[in-house]
Amino acid sequence: MTQETLDFVKEQTAALIAAHSCSAEAKAAAEKWLAAVGTAKEAEVTKAYIAELESDIMPIDGLIAFAGSEAGVGVFGAELAKNILAHAKEIKAAGLPIAIARPALPAKQFWIKRLSCCN
Repeated sequence: MTQETLDFVKEQTAALIAAHSCSAEAKAAAEKWLAAVGTAKEAEVTKAYIAELESDIMPIDGLIAFAGSEAGVGVFGAELAKNILAHAKEIKAAGLPIAIARPALPAKQFWIKRLSCCN
């Protein structure tokens, strides 16, 4: 993996950890991955991190439905739910069928797949 890719993944991982919508499991996997970068455990921990992220993937129509519902507003608050809904609609308009459960990710939402050690 290039240094540029590694830097990008670290940046996105930090954003994931800070996200209100980040599950405890995803946060723990992200923190463990950051700690493992550059160690002998990096490849093993990367695989576990990717598996956790994949478990947080949902169909884009499901995200749109949830973010636009009263339950979504209850989880995210009105303003964040509105932003998530808008972002999910942008993702769908771009032709992407799924979203990682981190609504503020840029269009490069599949960034973790760029890790060459696990492809």
